[in-house]
Amino acid sequence: MVLGKGVTVQDLAARLPEPEALRTRCRAFGVLDAVFSLTYPKYHFTASWREGVDLAHMENGGGDHWDIVFEPAGVFVYGFDHESEATPWRDEPRAHWPGLLDGLPASLARWPEEAEFQFEDFFDATLCIWRETGDDAWRCGPVEFDGDASSTDGSSWLFDEIADAADGDVNGSGAYLDHAKYYFERTIDAEAARAVMAGEPLTAELVRALNSGADFAEVAKIARRAGYPVG
Repeated sequence: MVLGKGVTVQDLAARLPEPEALRTRCRAFGVLDAVFSLTYPKYHFTASWREGVDLAHMENGGGDHWDIVFEPAGVFVYGFDHESEATPWRDEPRAHWPGLLDGLPASLARWPEEAEFQFEDFFDATLCIWRETGDDAWRCGPVEFDGDASSTDGSSWLFDEIADAADGDVNGSGAYLDHAKYYFERTIDAEAARAVMAGEPLTAELVRALNSGADFAEVAKIARRAGYPVG
């Protein structure tokens, strides 16, 4: 079985930034989203989600999501596009796309078994990428892609904002500005967004520059949970 041709997990693996840059970017996206919505942020970041483990999470409210686990052994990335041809829901009983997890190293193999990443006791994923500590590249299983269908495994759009930030965007602020314009329907202060993407301490003044109606105390709580510095 082969998947419709398009942007695939192999393409996405080639676009992701280095692990620490990815962690920094995901953390900043989570903090910035909290500035604009404490109730319905798209991006989240939790430092010490498990002992020694950080977690980045995206959920778009339409049934699609991804998680990125940062742990001492490496980084585990997975995404779920509910309309993808690779959805496990195409079959009964559910089954992963052939090759999805082939080659996943033992050091990271516990994550598809993580209860929080499962739905009805099954790991719902249409794409997976990983990188062990010390490796020099992102890896994925030997899934096959062919044909002319426009849909793929979700790689064409699930990680666009995070990956776009790796394509020449100095620190990801340009990608975040585009996200805010689309998701929150607002144009935001570019310099203030750059400051957060650069990891500058979060202050009341910085938050006001982004969103005058934001509750700094509540945003600061989320920033601290994300491991982001608060001034």
